Amino acid sequence: MTARGTARGPGRWIEHWEPEDPDFWRQHGERVARRNLAFSILSEHIGFSIWSLWSVLVLFMGPEYGIDAAGKFFLVGMATLVGAVMRVPYTFAVARFGGRNWTVVSAAMLLLPTLAAFAVMEPGTSYGTFMLVALLTGVGGGNFASSMTNINSFYPLHRKGWALGLNAGGGNIGVPAVQLAALAVIATAGAGQPRVLLGLYLPLIVVSAACAWRWMDNLAPVRNDTGAARESIRDAHTWIMSFLYVGTFGSFIGYSFAFGLVLQNQFDRTPLQAASLTFVGPLLGSLIRPLGGLLADRFGGGRITLWNFAAMAAATGVVAVASQRESMPLFLAGFIALFVLSGLGNGSTYKMIPGIYRAKALARGLTGEEADTYGRRLSGAAIGLIGAVGALGGLAINLAFRQSFQATGTGTAAFVGFLAFYAVCFLVTRQVYTRRRSGPRKTAAGAGGTHEEGAADRAPAFAGV
Repeated sequence: MTARGTARGPGRWIEHWEPEDPDFWRQHGERVARRNLAFSILSEHIGFSIWSLWSVLVLFMGPEYGIDAAGKFFLVGMATLVGAVMRVPYTFAVARFGGRNWTVVSAAMLLLPTLAAFAVMEPGTSYGTFMLVALLTGVGGGNFASSMTNINSFYPLHRKGWALGLNAGGGNIGVPAVQLAALAVIATAGAGQPRVLLGLYLPLIVVSAACAWRWMDNLAPVRNDTGAARESIRDAHTWIMSFLYVGTFGSFIGYSFAFGLVLQNQFDRTPLQAASLTFVGPLLGSLIRPLGGLLADRFGGGRITLWNFAAMAAATGVVAVASQRESMPLFLAGFIALFVLSGLGNGSTYKMIPGIYRAKALARGLTGEEADTYGRRLSGAAIGLIGAVGALGGLAINLAFRQSFQATGTGTAAFVGFLAFYAVCFLVTRQVYTRRRSGPRKTAAGAGGTHEEGAADRAPAFAGV
């Protein structure tokens, strides 16, 4: 059997796909999956850059724009909100239209917010207009969900941690990439030339859409499964993992969007000085995300996630102390550590999702391809929902900074709140996924309600997801 495409509506479709079959994977599947992964990363990368545009556009907005720090945090926060919400419909668009077809459409849609920002980015534009254009950039945030759902279907379970980590990490690099581009524009053209930055991205968007059209594939076996969506919504693990993903990805995207503003408002850095530092943390966090997935493949996602949250709490404590003492070197060290740890946790938490649902399939008595199919359909539906809720953490972080700066003039209070949240995430991970138990227990079983689950769904199985 081959993985060659056949005609099925518009675009190129692959009718047969069995990545869990070692012979199929070795002879045909791996090559096709790698090609789709490469161009998925490109499209998602540009999507992240456009989603995070306002994290750098606010650095171009000097006093002549008449917008204070609280107003800028709110602009960035609203872009985060729309990106999170858009992840839900984008998740199901892959099965409805095909991964290749939707990647082309979603990539082309990035032209809208970029052209809109190009038109309005100048002093004298109303705050409401800036807010509307910032909201449009949320379509870039949706690209992540469709990309991850698509790539999840291409890879076998034992390779998902690495593949999903690489896909997401390559996409996440879109954040520091646009920040580096902004630094180059500010350093050469000046802080009054935001349109130069926007002009750089317009041809890149066209290239990403064209590459997806030419080299990606649709998987015919991936069908829109509303039953899987309903079952994943009713499953407790979807919401537990959403909570944990708020702590990892929510931290990454929230800090990425807010870092430059924090440096400007707490440490009085100029736009150029802030831009020269802003990209470092997101870059390191993006690069390390595949390693988080790889470590989860090797040692278990639950174990890696558990200790990652402990380290995030410790790093946040360092940042809170540095903020109170106004120590720039200590602040940068702690904040960059937070970025690295959030990236590592992003990889380990996403690896847990397909493993959890396969463990639940085994607990139901399913085996072989039947268990693989159950795990794939549930994890595919859950990934988008978890990604959407997790991204809302970025909104919470920016609103927390906004309130902290309004009330005290510093971000210290916000950091104390973040530390407490990471401690709760540590406890939840330990209680649900790594603590040893004896005997069967009742868990949510999706649309079927609760049921007794045996060894496959106890802590030792989940410790390896």
